Parts: sequence; C-alpha cells; structure tokens
Amino acid sequence: MRPISIHPDVDSLAQAAAEHFVSLAGHAVASRGRFSVALSGGSTPRPTYAQLATGELSAQVDWPGVHVFWGDERCVPGDHPDSNYGMVRETLLDHVPIPEQNIHPIRGELEPEQAAAEYELTLREFFPPAPENPAATFDLVLLGMGADGHTASLFPRGAVLEEQTRWVVAYYVDEARAWRVTLTPTVINAATQVTFIVSGASKAETVRRVLAGPHQPDLLPAQIIRPAMGCLLWLVDAAAAGNRVGLRENRTS
Repeated sequence: MRPISIHPDVDSLAQAAAEHFVSLAGHAVASRGRFSVALSGGSTPRPTYAQLATGELSAQVDWPGVHVFWGDERCVPGDHPDSNYGMVRETLLDHVPIPEQNIHPIRGELEPEQAAAEYELTLREFFPPAPENPAATFDLVLLGMGADGHTASLFPRGAVLEEQTRWVVAYYVDEARAWRVTLTPTVINAATQVTFIVSGASKAETVRRVLAGPHQPDLLPAQIIRPAMGCLLWLVDAAAAGNRVGLRENRTS
C-alpha cells in the first residue's frame, strides 16, 4: 500500500507540495551541498510552482544549491505554449535566484532521438554511477498522472515501460499524436523520493485503481513507479481521492 496524503482543495494541495519541496531541498543541501529535482509539466503542478515562487517559501530555499531537471518534455521549442520547460520557467524559475547553469532542460527543439541522447548524457555526467545504484539518483522526482494512468510520458502499453538500460527515451505517443522525451522507470525508481501530485474528480477512479487495484502497469503506468531504495508519496486533493476504499489515508485539514 502506498502512503497517500489527502488535501481539501487545489490550493491546500499546492501548499503541501511546495512545503514538501522546501523541506527536501533544505535537507539535501544541508547534508550534501545540492538538491536535484526532476519536475513535472502539465497543469496540476503549476500552482505548486507558483507557491514556490512566492517570497515566503522562496526565501526558505537555497536556490544556488538546487539543480532542476525535467521528467519529460514535448518535442517543441522552449518558448512554445506546450513546453514543460517553458511553463516551469514562466511560473517558477524566472522568479527565484537559481543560477542559470543549474537549470537542465530537455532540448525539445532538437530531433527527438537527439534530444533524448543529449539528455541522457547530461544525466550521466551529473550523476556519477555508484555500485549500489547504477542509475541517476534524484533527491526528488515530481510526477503527475493522467486519467488514463500515464505519468511523465509513460503511456499505457508503451514499449518504454520495458526499458531496462536507457535513462531517457524518445518515442511517438499515439494518444498524444506527438513525439515525447521521457525519463524511464529505471531512473524514476532510483530516486530518493518520488512524489505524485494529483487533482480533480476526473482522476478519482484511476487513483483508486492505481493504489488499490490489481497490479497492471502495462495498463496503468503509474503503478510501475516503485522506488527501489527511496520513498513514494501521493499528494492528492479531495476530488481526486473521490472513492477512498482501500487507500491508506493521512488527511490534512
């Protein structure tokens, strides 16, 4: 059973997720001198990034020690409205004192395979391999989830779900009718902390199936996220919690 924390609405969910980021960043920078995080795109984490950009929370983060990466990207230029990088830049990065060299976007303007290869090289240079964990070890990977159970750009029945060697892949997503570049489960599951942020009643049934239903990761890719040595947390609002039967709940008010 995965730990789940339920929050009354989108605003309180965003606040909880932002405070979670601040806490993990503080611990990582204090103990290791840096905090590495892979951020999610989409609409759900936008309020969290906006919270992190506010003076109250932003001041609690040692931004020169933070290194920002992305869990996936659409194959579009960074200034395109669909760019995950562009959304995070506009919502968060342009408002905090993070050094430019600490920002590591996926270059969606490149040919997909080239963008994936370059990003894999970026990760392998940043995360030297260790015997106990040969994959990149992010301090935090933030993920969202679609109503179909996809997370990052890991879609149902996608070949990437079986990937064991590569850290980053590019592939054409039929459901989205577009090319995507995504971290593989190998990398995500090597993280110290993986946190889902999910909101909305349209995802309630999928949340229930992922957390309490049969293990079917080929149909529900979010189920494949099981950190090998790290922690997994689900932060959801009350609407996404919908039917809580079978879920371990830590409700906040």
